[in-house]
Amino acid sequence: MSGRLDMLTVDSSEMRCYVALPSPGPCGGVVVCMHAPGVDSFIRGIVDRLEGAGFAAIAPDLYHRQTQPEDSPLARMAKLRDDEILRDLDAATAQLRGLDGVAAERTGVIGFCMGGRLAYLAATHDAELCAAVVFYGGNIMVAWGDGPAPFERSDRIGCPVLGLFGEDDANPSPDDVKKIDAELVRLGKAHEFVSYPGAGHAFLNEARPSFRAEAAEGAWKRCVDWLERHLG
Repeated sequence: MSGRLDMLTVDSSEMRCYVALPSPGPCGGVVVCMHAPGVDSFIRGIVDRLEGAGFAAIAPDLYHRQTQPEDSPLARMAKLRDDEILRDLDAATAQLRGLDGVAAERTGVIGFCMGGRLAYLAATHDAELCAAVVFYGGNIMVAWGDGPAPFERSDRIGCPVLGLFGEDDANPSPDDVKKIDAELVRLGKAHEFVSYPGAGHAFLNEARPSFRAEAAEGAWKRCVDWLERHLG
């Protein structure tokens, strides 16, 4: 794998991004939205897996403005604000689209846990995205800071959305998933939602007790197929 760190400046702050590119190009590009622990071994592993599947990928560290890294992941997550996140994702997406070997017109976004929420948010914001994949994104109905929640921005979604959820999850709960699905149907937004029985939150993460091998294998295959269909 060819992962490396790129440094970007956003709001006068240095933001680290983990980047990997397959060779040769041109290839589609994917922005990977981190989960609460940050750009850790799991998220770097996702970037590497996407490279192995033939996509360039970038995972920005959205905690770059914070000066207390000893805080718990949930405490750090609570300090994030949607307007700042979108500036960070815009910068990471621009970096990705500008890399040699990346087909700038074929980019998408995926995310896990809180990153699933952010992938949904990005899909409501960047009209040039070609695909989004939401892995068990919680708090989609909740705004972080001023402005509307991602759910309230659903009418702005401009790309197909794949949602991958666990039936035993509490956030998003099955009722949450049904509500989001119904809203996208009402708005006529292209999407597919799949919920896996016996799986809860973070079922794709092998390092956590919540890992479910069968659901993880099926969900990852759906994710890659979705990206190949829309970014290929």
